[in-house]
Amino acid sequence: MLAEFTAAGSPSRVSRAIEELARAQGISALVVPWESDAAALSIAVTSVKADGWAIEHTNLGTIRLTDLGNDATRVAIAPDERRTAVPQLGALFERFAQQVRRQFGGAS
Repeated sequence: MLAEFTAAGSPSRVSRAIEELARAQGISALVVPWESDAAALSIAVTSVKADGWAIEHTNLGTIRLTDLGNDATRVAIAPDERRTAVPQLGALFERFAQQVRRQFGGAS
């Protein structure tokens, strides 16, 4: 686990803000419906490389948002273990995780 904290807002609201932050950073963060349920959302964070019609997504890690009630969400950020072997991708995900934590004022 890279980071875990509580953010203000519902999981759906927090996920939309994370998706916007990712787009601004040139990466992708998408809710994965088949890994989500009524109480939690799973977000796949990927690096996107396009070459003509070909688009390659490389998994960087996962963000899990769990509804704590009272308009609060637990945010758990975990890197893809295979990406730690590629320093540039690991560093990219770590910077993004730090930005997410800063934006939501994560207090453990």
